Amino acid sequence: MTHIALFLFFSLLISAQPVSDDLAYRMVSDHLQDSNIPDAFVRESFTHDDLKIHSSIPESFAKPYEKKTWEQYRKIFIKESRIAGGAKFYKENMSLINTVAGEYKVDPFIIVTISGIESNYGVHHSQFSVFNSLYTQIHEMPRRAKWASKELAEFIKYCFNDQLDPQEIGGSYAGAFGYGQFIPSSFNNYSVDFNEDGVRQPYDWPDVLGSIANYLRRNGYTPNCKNYKKDGDIWKSVYAYNHSDNYVMAVLELTEEIRKRVR
Repeated sequence: MTHIALFLFFSLLISAQPVSDDLAYRMVSDHLQDSNIPDAFVRESFTHDDLKIHSSIPESFAKPYEKKTWEQYRKIFIKESRIAGGAKFYKENMSLINTVAGEYKVDPFIIVTISGIESNYGVHHSQFSVFNSLYTQIHEMPRRAKWASKELAEFIKYCFNDQLDPQEIGGSYAGAFGYGQFIPSSFNNYSVDFNEDGVRQPYDWPDVLGSIANYLRRNGYTPNCKNYKKDGDIWKSVYAYNHSDNYVMAVLELTEEIRKRVR
């Protein structure tokens, strides 16, 4: 019996557990009404042994990096370790990076830089389970509850379709996951199976780099664009990735520093 079949089997055995009074379950179920996700799978997700609320998540939202001044924010990302790390990553993965950049017609160093800022090239990418992060936001942050319930519904779709335990994937306090740090709806809509192995992998560099490039192209990056100015195509596509001027300025400056280091 497959993993998902076993999961559904045991889900049916406990589907009578009282989750109907759970705010998150009700909100997420509303978003899944027209999907093919069995209610047993959803119920099991909300009665999982590892389900919990993290009190530190609202605290993290209260002091995000993006609210820092540019001078403070710049010191985090425009520094020697980030430049050297980006140059090393490019040299070690040059063929893959240039293949992705060539197919999507985007600057290869923009892809490299976003990968570095989002996960430090795979070193930092998981603080909480994605499920618990979004679950916490629904219960503890009323202003984010509507958004978080939609994202949790998207995450459940991803877990069901890819046969994953809903507590299996770790991510940020905001609910983003993988080396590209996509929120669930962005992963479902923009991730690609670049290496064509049949699965879109959030922790496989071919798929990660391809997904970042695909996201940029589908959010305003015109083919082979060279306009790095504010409000140009590249700026707008990077801003779509993270709605912060500080983030865009860091990506563009670090991109140029890595490019110079590689030459």
